[in-house]
Amino acid sequence: MRRGSLLLGLAFVAGWLSVSPGLAAVKLPAIFSDHMVLQADRPVPIWGWADPGEVVTITVDDQSCTATAGADGRWKAVLGPFERDQELSISVKGANELAIKDVLVGEVWLASGQSNMAMTVDRCLNFEQEKAQASFPKIRMFTVTSGAATTPQAECTGVWTVCSPETVGRFSGTAYYFGKAIHQELGVPVGLINSSVGGTSIEAWTSMEPQVAKPELKEMLAAWRLRDEAYQPEAAQKRYEVALANWQKAAAEARAANTPPPRRPVAPVRPREDRNHPANLFNGKIAPLIPYAIRGAIWYQGENNCRPEVADLYRIQLPLLIQDWRSRWGQGDFPFAWVQLPNFNTPADRQWPLVREGMLESLSVPFTGMATCLDLGEADDIHPRNKQDVGRRLANWALYTVHGRPRVASGPLPLKHAVRGREFEIWFRYGDGLKFNGEPEGFEIAGPDGKFVPAAARLGNGSVILSSSEIANPTQVRYAWSNNPKAVLVNNASLPATPFRLTVKQP
Repeated sequence: MRRGSLLLGLAFVAGWLSVSPGLAAVKLPAIFSDHMVLQADRPVPIWGWADPGEVVTITVDDQSCTATAGADGRWKAVLGPFERDQELSISVKGANELAIKDVLVGEVWLASGQSNMAMTVDRCLNFEQEKAQASFPKIRMFTVTSGAATTPQAECTGVWTVCSPETVGRFSGTAYYFGKAIHQELGVPVGLINSSVGGTSIEAWTSMEPQVAKPELKEMLAAWRLRDEAYQPEAAQKRYEVALANWQKAAAEARAANTPPPRRPVAPVRPREDRNHPANLFNGKIAPLIPYAIRGAIWYQGENNCRPEVADLYRIQLPLLIQDWRSRWGQGDFPFAWVQLPNFNTPADRQWPLVREGMLESLSVPFTGMATCLDLGEADDIHPRNKQDVGRRLANWALYTVHGRPRVASGPLPLKHAVRGREFEIWFRYGDGLKFNGEPEGFEIAGPDGKFVPAAARLGNGSVILSSSEIANPTQVRYAWSNNPKAVLVNNASLPATPFRLTVKQP
């Protein structure tokens, strides 16, 4: 045989072997990679893909098991539990062998939401100081970089990054300061999975099936369907081109005047493919993470749902998202905490109080918590820079609720109320050391006609007592019921009370 024919024959055999059944490369999701963190003290699912019927051997430290790929090529194994602060390696062997190095065991939390969760450490307060102090090799973050999808995805993209002064700037600020507080208190590794996108709505982060089943969401879903049916791509592209030309002119004029340019117009996309279409971010950025073992989740979102036509739905949507994620992870009532929207001088037609109230009402879901941040906002910036205190408040709840550490887990939350004559009295959970931070303001009271007037406020025995000379028969009160209120009511940990409104039913 000629040498050239021999080489060609060998190349054919090598190519056939690389694709022949039973010898395809075993593959793992991106989240199973070097520097990963496994959740301690609970079973750990590990999964991937191979040829249908292929037997895969998974070894973690001194534990080993096998799994067989199904008809769809997917295999799954469950190992552990593993003890905190172990350093492990993982081997996955089928037709090929994959090795994952520098694996730690500790606390793993999913961090999700919109731009205030996505906001990176290098945009937060005191970045240079924080950067210099960020030598925490046992804190790691996996940032999901893939986008939205119209159907649930099996894979996402991203890498685990070890925290250091050189890398911390690109970490989510809220997630990092949360994880840092957990790490420093417990002394264990912390893995943070950051899956967040700016300018997004809660319905995009929830899978479709439970939303379709909710009658309260029928109108919202129908509006998306009608928009998609009416979409005309050619007309949309022409409008975009006109808007882009106008923007380019305005941006040039802004640069010449040394002023900030206007926001660039966004290229058109079919509504059902929009990242904010219900379920699209769940499909692309949450579904691929399931069932990675986590301790719980933290959530910072809501600004995009303050639109008047949907703000009142948040009381339905947040519990729905929590129940959806818990069900799909199959981890029961895993801890879930969120950031209540801080103060912000948004236009009056934006309904921040309603979304805050929806967040407060969602605390009825078991094993949930809320970081009230009414004092951490910036009136003229929707992205307040103090993410240190935001992260610490979330961590305080987690340390108290999940780990039993002595902490004040929350700002004051309304617990019960009563009316006596002209006075309306409210007692609070987490109300120890209740006090006013400055002159009491932001309290309002109303009678049966529902017309609110400013209320005089004084402290009782662990309570606040409201009254007004104008209201003889009080039936309603509210506190901090505006987009940009002051946080005047605090507890002994100086944590602000949530905004609230309460009603006493008339006989």
